[in-house]
Amino acid sequence: MKDWDRTNIRIALAYPDLYEIGMSNLALPILYELLNSQPDVLVERVFTPWVDMATAMQKAGIPLFSLESKHPLKDFDIIGFSLGYELTYTNVLNILHLAQIPVLASERNDSHPVIIAGGSSVLNPEPMADFIDFFVIGDGEEVLLELLDGFRNWKGRGKRVAKKELLTEVATILGVYVPSLYQVEYQADGLPKSITPTVTQAQPSIKRRIVIKLPPPATKPVVPYIEVVHDRGVIEIQRGCSRGCRFCQAGMIYRPVRKRPQEEVLQAVGELITNCGYDEVSLLSLSTSDYSGIDELVTSLSHRYHNLAISLPSLRLDSFSVALVDSLSSRRKTGLTFAPEAGSQRLRQVINKATTEDEILKTAATAFDRGWTGLKIYFMLGLPTETTDDVEGISQLVTKIHSLGKRTKGRQPQVRVSVSTFVPKPHTPFQWVAQEAEQQLNSKHELLKLGLRRRGIRLSWEDPKISLLEAALSKGDRRLGKVIYRAWKLGSTFDAWSEHFNYENWLGAFEDSGLEPGFYALRQRPLDEPLPWSHIDVGITTGFLIREYNRAFNGKGTPDCRYEACNACGLERWQPDCQQKCQRLSQSKQ
Repeated sequence: MKDWDRTNIRIALAYPDLYEIGMSNLALPILYELLNSQPDVLVERVFTPWVDMATAMQKAGIPLFSLESKHPLKDFDIIGFSLGYELTYTNVLNILHLAQIPVLASERNDSHPVIIAGGSSVLNPEPMADFIDFFVIGDGEEVLLELLDGFRNWKGRGKRVAKKELLTEVATILGVYVPSLYQVEYQADGLPKSITPTVTQAQPSIKRRIVIKLPPPATKPVVPYIEVVHDRGVIEIQRGCSRGCRFCQAGMIYRPVRKRPQEEVLQAVGELITNCGYDEVSLLSLSTSDYSGIDELVTSLSHRYHNLAISLPSLRLDSFSVALVDSLSSRRKTGLTFAPEAGSQRLRQVINKATTEDEILKTAATAFDRGWTGLKIYFMLGLPTETTDDVEGISQLVTKIHSLGKRTKGRQPQVRVSVSTFVPKPHTPFQWVAQEAEQQLNSKHELLKLGLRRRGIRLSWEDPKISLLEAALSKGDRRLGKVIYRAWKLGSTFDAWSEHFNYENWLGAFEDSGLEPGFYALRQRPLDEPLPWSHIDVGITTGFLIREYNRAFNGKGTPDCRYEACNACGLERWQPDCQQKCQRLSQSKQ
């Protein structure tokens, strides 16, 4: 808690979902601790109130306020949104509205807070460009401190200097995108034509910020006052993944892999326990079992901190992961989670998830033999080149896994199968691919229901309508701002929650805006088509993505560059280790 009147810069970190969701997000405590460590900066939090509270606040004329000091959001200098999922976009608008701040950036004046946004979703910032003053592209730990310097200078010059001058200045900072400083033009057929800077300070291409060395972990997070989704301490042990799954946006946009040293992790866990009293700590990474020496780290943590429960999310599908989790003596053997993603080896090769059926069955057998009573298995439907045989392959693979469990003594095996719809995402090799239509997806759901109708197997699936909207918002251009605004005006909020998702609202919003969701989601795009996010440089080159696209449709895998030759994805331009490896590869080929 800081003195409001004695602090020069006041920032509200906003998460566009419920408290129990937002307090489980790792970005929030990292930025909270980083910014509050600045003597002249005050940072407080705000989350989206549920619909009943939002209604009550509006009736009573109470503006949305921060949790720490209860100051209205409109009194802060900066409001920063964390955007990690497209279906939270209408909540951003609702937060601004509840705070009595104009929703459209063009309607805000110098008296209103500066509205910024970061997170994985803003790697295509265009759909939210009408509402955000500027976006932070990539890792935020370094760029936010540079932004603070710019804000200090701007605020120090007094009220005579307009906000537009601040936006022009921050546009020169690497990794900052100010959409109001760019002119977007479209062709007659609706395709993007160009995105052009209107001032010299704005760069034609916005490069993603990458921190080469992971900053110190957050070890003094605010402890939630109610039970939240992930109610435990979290230490990020590794950032990035180089396995190259072609459907996975995170695996592309968080490259390169950066590992936190073991001793730093051990010390951070101790500080987290001391500061917050947690008895469970999660070791977070996109692929935790890929952390070199993860078994040694787990052993060291168990020896150093007795009675500490260790959580290992995002494990690779292999017997090593099962043995690793089994070594956690404090964990009850109730269930393990793995993600083959596809039911056939052919389709796993297409998506570059090169796990064989023998390996999957061996992993399942190892889990059952070690006493695990259930497995949760994730698959996707609608993947590129998917056939009926691939869908039936899911049923056949799950049936084999269930049969392995029936051979073990004790409780009957429980296999939960979760099927999501493949959503093509920007900056991935499948960014040009069309999403499968609802009718075809429903037919595949019916096929799975028939194939998995047996005791001990439980199937759940995703509504294709939700996936269609997610794909349209993911791959949309700036015109979608009108759609988002109209959907919100029609009453859409909490679109990520099934009980509040209103598909008719969104169809009406698209129609009122003269657009169609299928134009963005259901259309195969030529490889040379201008993309709405082409001005955002995440470090992965278009040439690499096209090579991976072609390899996918030729059924060719691409090895992990940490263990085999460099794949020349583009990050060798920025990473010294990659440059050296590519030079050695080039010399060996010569």
